Amino acid sequence: MAYDAGMERRAYPSDVSDEEWALVAPYVTLMREAAPQRCHALREVFNGVRWLVRAGAPWRMFPNDLPPWSVVYQQTQRWLKAGVFEALVHDLRIVLRVAGGRQGQPSAAVLDSRTLQSSPESGGRAGYDGGKRRKGSKVPMAVDTLGHLLALHITPANEQDRAQVKTLARQVQTVTGERVNLAFVDQGYTGTQPAQDAAAVGIRLEVVKLAAAKHGFVLLPRRWVVERSFGWTARFRRLARDYERLPTTLAGLHFLTFATLMLKRIVALILQSP
Repeated sequence: MAYDAGMERRAYPSDVSDEEWALVAPYVTLMREAAPQRCHALREVFNGVRWLVRAGAPWRMFPNDLPPWSVVYQQTQRWLKAGVFEALVHDLRIVLRVAGGRQGQPSAAVLDSRTLQSSPESGGRAGYDGGKRRKGSKVPMAVDTLGHLLALHITPANEQDRAQVKTLARQVQTVTGERVNLAFVDQGYTGTQPAQDAAAVGIRLEVVKLAAAKHGFVLLPRRWVVERSFGWTARFRRLARDYERLPTTLAGLHFLTFATLMLKRIVALILQSP
């Protein structure tokens, strides 16, 4: 059955709520809502890309009651090129921090990376991560001390974490207005070069070491925050492996994932307020 814009469709758990859409619409409306060339409701297109990230299905396996996959893909690429999801995450992060009684911009960050198993689509840029024993792509990431995304980029999995400090530190200072002065990292970031790369933009690296004698699971100070953020993204099946041909798409879908999580929290705060 072909897609019909007027048909009734099932409700998906990934659908954006009315309250969420009120926050999102100003960011994703790149042209007038009543533009004559638009054939599909923008909210339905946004629901489509949220469904894809949550369900993890291939683009060409879209349900018939969502807009055609080609429409959602093309519009998603426009959003990615315009930096829509990055801007949304940036503003939502400030709102959540202020609502929690903190400064809008963080003074500390946590850096780490996750390795995603490659797929036939991403195989061209895949590298072998000897530590994880996995071939794929690496996602170096910086979050604030609440776990909200600050910056990330994509590299082959064989790239060293310490070599990504310069890029991440510069991105962090750009999005926070150079407010961050401390970053917590694991022992993979030891050495003079990463410390110098971070210091060049005014950030001091603090290595959180694993206890010499540990028994079972150990919750490491500060470092657990970024691990929890990785756990959040792992619940979105499109990010369980590297299924994207373009690294920019993989990075952008991470920002969309964090925007989805943060929208839910903000709406919960709004509904709880008297």
